[in-house]
Amino acid sequence: MDYSVIGKKIRELRKAVGLTQGDLAENICTQALISRIEKGDIYPSATALYQISNRLGVDVNYFFEIGTTPRLDYINEVERQLTRLRVDQRFQEMMEIVKTEEKNPLFFKDNEKLQLLLWHKSIYFFEVEKESETALTILNEAYNLTANQKKAMTEREMEILITFGIWETQLGDHQKALDYYQKVEVAINPAEQLQDKSIKTRLLYNIARVLTRTEHYESSTDYCLKAIHWCIDEELLWGLGESYYQIGFNYELMEKIDQAIPYFQKALLMFELRNNTLYSTFIEEKLAKLGV
Repeated sequence: MDYSVIGKKIRELRKAVGLTQGDLAENICTQALISRIEKGDIYPSATALYQISNRLGVDVNYFFEIGTTPRLDYINEVERQLTRLRVDQRFQEMMEIVKTEEKNPLFFKDNEKLQLLLWHKSIYFFEVEKESETALTILNEAYNLTANQKKAMTEREMEILITFGIWETQLGDHQKALDYYQKVEVAINPAEQLQDKSIKTRLLYNIARVLTRTEHYESSTDYCLKAIHWCIDEELLWGLGESYYQIGFNYELMEKIDQAIPYFQKALLMFELRNNTLYSTFIEEKLAKLGV
């Protein structure tokens, strides 16, 4: 992609309205970053481009009408950033993007795009504000924007239902969580042509976690093994460490420590490969307590 065309347009507009690079950068990014954008060295993030367009007095669509970047790229970039921040649990930064894009007609005039924002907004209220009722209300609103029994379930609808299940597990309603997971399981099984293969991993793993909490340890282990086989078949890294650990935890709860240890060790290796020091340290300490 030729980033320089976007940068040239930003520079032209900036000069036309009489702003310095510092003026344009204020409360958005650094002056040095504006300089690099204008030179075409880098492409602005979706949120930064939206804020820049507002300051320059043009609609963000202006930059997609100059023939270099399809409008879809902006939407995909927002989704990519939200996903990264959600996975990294950087919820405050995630919410800042949501607040910005809620004012963007590319999102609030399109139910599928608005659904993306509401889903992440609900996660913020559940994880940060600890307002579970508000979070569930927003998440339900997000789901109903596109849910329709006459069509196949979309992958985002699957992810939203998995989110419902995770929260119900945390709130102690394990049966309700399993009901949500079953809906996703039924939707996936007929085709399994998922663009995001990790959805099935998350589904299987979270079912296993509920089964562990309800003391169905062997069934939980079966779901973990399904998740592991899926990860290996689809060459996925996320889910291997989690599933190996869950199997080990099941054996630990059944007081079968000798069988638990090899799975804890496999989990440790997977988390080390992902540079996940939080989980790696936790498992190392657990193994040490077990005398390994």
